[in-house]
Amino acid sequence: MRLFTMKNDWEPLLEQEKKKPYFQQLQEKIAKEYEQKEVFPDLEHVFAAMKGTALADTKVVILGQDPYHNEGQAHGFSFSVLPHVTIPPSLRNIYKELENDLHIPKPEHGCLRAWAAEGVLLLNDVLTVRAHEPHSHKGIGWEKFTDAVIQQVNERERPAVFLLWGKHAQKKGSFIDRERHLVLESPHPSPFAAHRGFFGSRPFSKANDFLKEQGEDPVNWKLPAAPEEA
Repeated sequence: MRLFTMKNDWEPLLEQEKKKPYFQQLQEKIAKEYEQKEVFPDLEHVFAAMKGTALADTKVVILGQDPYHNEGQAHGFSFSVLPHVTIPPSLRNIYKELENDLHIPKPEHGCLRAWAAEGVLLLNDVLTVRAHEPHSHKGIGWEKFTDAVIQQVNERERPAVFLLWGKHAQKKGSFIDRERHLVLESPHPSPFAAHRGFFGSRPFSKANDFLKEQGEDPVNWKLPAAPEEA
């Protein structure tokens, strides 16, 4: 069973990782999980972030932890949910900061695919999860793979912006070259931490200011009123 394919410039990385023992073991574990358990996101969306934002197009990286674990939420993009799903609390806080930062009104949905098309790599640390069991696929190999993804952006000559929200993301991105790239750190946007410094951190305008300084087009952070179904 060929689980994972991509048809853009991420494919060479995937092919390289597939040859490594850890990834072969990971693929076997994931195949069994999808056969025996309810796992999110749907199999075709596991690599949605990388399919949606090619390496060459990546301007901003937003690191999440693992997919949402309830029915109908996850579709392979960090912090994003499928259209017509209730917007999760952390994403509501992201929207609040977006509105305060760039005066962009909060959308009525939680689908961030339009950001992916703008060059925002919405990458989770772990790419799958069992239904209703948060962090259930932690430690089975995804972290090593997503480290390799981040390293590809890190080693690229063209600068990017990394948004590291919360201690987990900050630890994950600790090896990023901060002389070349812009790394913006703040507390996590969850209701438990957002008031400790996420609100008022202005990550969206700071990211765009940096991109413009580098001669890049800024990200259009405004989401469509009614996104297409993912």
